Amino acid sequence: MDKIKLLQARRAGVLAAGSQIRKAIAALVDADSFVELSGFSFSKNDFYGEEAAGEGVVTGFASIADYPVYIAAQNFEILNGGVSRENCAKILRCLELAEKNSLPVVYILNSLGVQIGEGVTVLEGLASLLAKAAKLHGVVPQFAIVNGEVYGQSALLAACADFTFFMKDAVLAADSPFVLSAKSGKNLPKEEVGGAKALSKANLVSFEADSMSDVRGDISKILSLLPEYSEPVVENGADLNRAAPMLNEQFSADDLIQSVFDADSFLEIGKAFSPEVRCILGRTGGIAVAAVVFDGAKGVSLNENNIAKITSFVEFAAYYNLPFVTFVDTLGVETNLTAANSLVHKNIFKLMESFDLLENAKISVVSKRAIGLGYTLFAAKSMGFDYSYAFANAEIALFEGAKGAEIEFAAEKNADKQKLAARYAAENSDPVNAAKNGYVDNIIEPQFVKQYLIASLQMLLK
Repeated sequence: MDKIKLLQARRAGVLAAGSQIRKAIAALVDADSFVELSGFSFSKNDFYGEEAAGEGVVTGFASIADYPVYIAAQNFEILNGGVSRENCAKILRCLELAEKNSLPVVYILNSLGVQIGEGVTVLEGLASLLAKAAKLHGVVPQFAIVNGEVYGQSALLAACADFTFFMKDAVLAADSPFVLSAKSGKNLPKEEVGGAKALSKANLVSFEADSMSDVRGDISKILSLLPEYSEPVVENGADLNRAAPMLNEQFSADDLIQSVFDADSFLEIGKAFSPEVRCILGRTGGIAVAAVVFDGAKGVSLNENNIAKITSFVEFAAYYNLPFVTFVDTLGVETNLTAANSLVHKNIFKLMESFDLLENAKISVVSKRAIGLGYTLFAAKSMGFDYSYAFANAEIALFEGAKGAEIEFAAEKNADKQKLAARYAAENSDPVNAAKNGYVDNIIEPQFVKQYLIASLQMLLK
């Protein structure tokens, strides 16, 4: 028997059994860089009487824009991507290598659930896989690409990942969307149950992508910003002294982001979830930073969702030693019954715990308002901020203007409430009051904020 010909025939069979997922991998990684692991792993599905070529998953290592990564891709062509114990074991071996070599992991997910017939055996396999993925959280970056339909416990890999990409028509749910829809007394299409738009409150959708090329670009940009995989400071031709005169006038959060970050260096994470809180990874003056920019018409009130979003982002910054910057336009907790009976206070405590994990520079810029708890959490020196700045036209106060005026000028019954609010703001909210007590390091012209940030980061960067 010609073993070479036999190998070629066997290899052709394996490739044919995963042609589509291999095309997806090829579009994601650098040309000819993918090296497969456990390529001839086969098992028998007793229930269906079929052989699971490659265990229904393709694993290996490759590079994305020259950054080495490990790949674990569910193969929908084999038993609908059905998860088995051996399937989990194959991915687990990939994660063990990623842990050993301190390299990122990319999951490509597409599975309708577990393979019928394995019973509790597959649950043990899932437990070992998910436990390892959880152990790697914050140790190596994990990226999940929802590349079709993902139901059941495979969805937890998307939840564990630092960044999750939803491809066009991607659907993710803990159970069949049709079952979930029916139990709610509705008849919804699957996209309205587990599509990216439907999951706007789940904090699971980091990015929506049209192609693997888009995913490749975002993954490479993220890795280029992490000190463990790239230089914390690069020479990118940014003008370190560039002013932004527009910031001295009325400005939007977009204006602020464009002014502070170097061109083409940044990306926003999780736009759809709590969009009033914008989480940005990028470079300013060539220095990689993680920043939270508050974006509200009259200041952002806090709730359980936007606090949870900030907490996840702060933890990521802490795990990968990124400097952290807040651009504050923040009030206290939302004043309604929904917020009162929510996890907001518990989530605030978790946020304060996550702040304590930050060992690199932590800088606060009060860009518009820091009122009450908004100041305490995101601008107070006692919360651990190394430097704090305030724009000259910002407001820092115990109370928002109208509420403060009601308390401060309670005796003036017949006065114009708007005038009293303006008077309270003028007398009590001027950031110079905080600066006099040493709580604000400097009051600055908004147009020069990038220069101040760069100077501070150069002194504090670890």
